[in-house]
Amino acid sequence: MVSEAYPNCRFYVMIDGQIQGLFVEVSGLQVEMDVMDYQEGGNNGFVHRLPGVTKVSNLVLKRGMTSSNEFYKWCADIASGKFTRRHVTIMMYDAGGTELMRWNFINAYPVKWVGPQFVSSGMDAAVETLELAHEGISLG
Repeated sequence: MVSEAYPNCRFYVMIDGQIQGLFVEVSGLQVEMDVMDYQEGGNNGFVHRLPGVTKVSNLVLKRGMTSSNEFYKWCADIASGKFTRRHVTIMMYDAGGTELMRWNFINAYPVKWVGPQFVSSGMDAAVETLELAHEGISLG
């Protein structure tokens, strides 16, 4: 049975159980394993390759600027020593509104905030970017 690929244009971002506005892009859904080479004594024909440390990438969220400065404030709180971790969920939907997939990011906190880029001749929406470190991804 062959299934069709899911469209990537319908998704929502939830932080601590609250849907957070309209996001234009989400990236960083990545898990990577280091590989350790292990040479067995007396066996020169090959090297064992074993899984090592698992690393997750930072989650990058981009959304149109709104009157809310919540993301900047969260980042500023971390910089001033008020360390708050939150649970972040990315939910992907089909065209009919049925949820297809859900990724949960455990104990996320901001490591970078980027404000909008201004161009006097531009007509694009102003976009802010929030980069989050986290302790791992789970599918839900």
